[in-house]
Amino acid sequence: MGIDEVYLTREGYEKLKGELEYLEKVKRREISKAIAHARSLGDLGENAEYDSAKNEQAHCEKRIAELKEKLSRVKIIDSENIPKDQIFIGAKVLLLDMDTEEQFEYMLVSKEEADYDAGKISFESPVGKALLQRKVNDIVEVKVPAGISKYKILRISR
Repeated sequence: MGIDEVYLTREGYEKLKGELEYLEKVKRREISKAIAHARSLGDLGENAEYDSAKNEQAHCEKRIAELKEKLSRVKIIDSENIPKDQIFIGAKVLLLDMDTEEQFEYMLVSKEEADYDAGKISFESPVGKALLQRKVNDIVEVKVPAGISKYKILRISR
C-alpha cells in the first residue's frame, strides 16, 4: 500500500464522488444566491448574512478541493484479488468478545469511510490493525483505554 494512496470500497468511492458533485453543482449555486441576496441588502461592512454566506462559500470550496485531491489518489479495493480466508480492507468480520460473549460485525474500511454507527471501522484503528491478515478462529488481543480486549474471529465475508 502506497503512502499517498487512498483505499476505498466502490461504495465509499461513489459516496465521495456524489458529495463532490453535490457541492459543485448544487451547493455552489445555493451559496451564490445567498451572497447575491445578502449584497442586495446594502452595506457589506455590517452585513452578517453576507459574512455568513462568504464563510460558507470558503468552507464549501475547501471541501471541494479536499475531495478532488483525495479522489485523485483513490485505489478502489478489488475483492477478487484478496484472499477470502484472511482479513483485509473491505472484509466483513463477525467477532465474539471473549469477556462479554457478545457478537458483533465490523467492516474494515479506510479512515475516509469509517463510520462506527454503521459498523465500519478503519483498518488503521487499534481493532482494525489487530484484525488485519487474521483468519477464522484466531483470537486477537487489542489494547484499548480500558485495558486489553480479546476477540475471536467467527466469520470473514466480502
